[in-house]
Amino acid sequence: MKVNFLDLKRINASISEELVQACARVVDSGWYINGAELAKFEREFADYCGVKYCIGVANGLDALTLTLRAWKVLGKLKSGDEVIVPANTYIATILAITENDLVPILVEPDNRTFNIAIDRISEAITKKTRAIIPVHLYGQLADMPEIARLAEAYGLLVLEDSAQAHGAHYQGKKAGAWGDASGFSFYPGKNLGALGDGGAVTTDDEALASTLISLRNYGSEIKYQNEMKGVNSRLDEIQASVLSIKLKYLDAHNRFRRAVATRYLNEIKNDLLRLPVEQFSDTSRDAHVWHVFVVRCTNRKSFQDYLSSCGVQTLIHYPIPPHKQQALEEMSHLVLPITELIHEEVVSLPIGPCMTNEEIDLVIHACNTYSAAP
Repeated sequence: MKVNFLDLKRINASISEELVQACARVVDSGWYINGAELAKFEREFADYCGVKYCIGVANGLDALTLTLRAWKVLGKLKSGDEVIVPANTYIATILAITENDLVPILVEPDNRTFNIAIDRISEAITKKTRAIIPVHLYGQLADMPEIARLAEAYGLLVLEDSAQAHGAHYQGKKAGAWGDASGFSFYPGKNLGALGDGGAVTTDDEALASTLISLRNYGSEIKYQNEMKGVNSRLDEIQASVLSIKLKYLDAHNRFRRAVATRYLNEIKNDLLRLPVEQFSDTSRDAHVWHVFVVRCTNRKSFQDYLSSCGVQTLIHYPIPPHKQQALEEMSHLVLPITELIHEEVVSLPIGPCMTNEEIDLVIHACNTYSAAP
């Protein structure tokens, strides 16, 4: 038996008839951009997240980039302003900041939860700080009550990076509703994934929503009338129709992921592995939707090789921290020991909404029988 890290073909096959019908409906409609399917999904996803507005865009990076750009248009940000961001995020979060001529301030994560450390946010705030981008890494909500408190105290904007946290919620509030805005990715491997690229911004701010609608469409709300310098970043009708179908199954799929994660947490017993920690586990297991299940191992290659020999596929999220990437060489001088150690040790185990008990058993057995290479 082989356990794939994530079997997208199996996931989509379980609802293939609905997906085919949705795509056929779009094909037959003759309308493929900015139509009824997009409007429908935007309403549904806004309602799901508990916000007033959802603005579909081409991908998750654009969701973050265009939100920051819209705040510049609205006069809430200006070039040179500082934006606090976790140091161990995927590089896209940081690229959204640099693309807008803003200054990313990298902050170390909590060593247990992988999410941005609250005390280090406080230490990083300066007179130039204007925003915080908390990342709900691996599907776990950052400590949003505390981040919201800090933002209010210092008058900061909060842009959630919810690319991995569709459906995560705490105290009755979902990812996407905690900040002034939130960026989502619908990359196929996400908990809510399209059949291609896609993204969205959620917000309660009418002015922000209106600006984003214009920015994503060449800076135009009325055809051939361009009020600002915009871009082409639109969630197309086929992807919107697919996402409407998949949204119906998101909560059930997240519950299955939690069940798999619970088995891993309860049944993996190996002192060579460090298991993930749920920050809100005492009060809300729904705060983590387990986009990926990440363990730490000091001898990562040995561990991955052993699991591969057992038929278990693993991935690394992520092997190189952003400040060590060539694209961000201006940050290479930074010393971020927690981030760097995490990136050296993390391994992502298979997790998904269609795993069988036999596959879960095999992953657990392989983890428990691993021993460090001599």
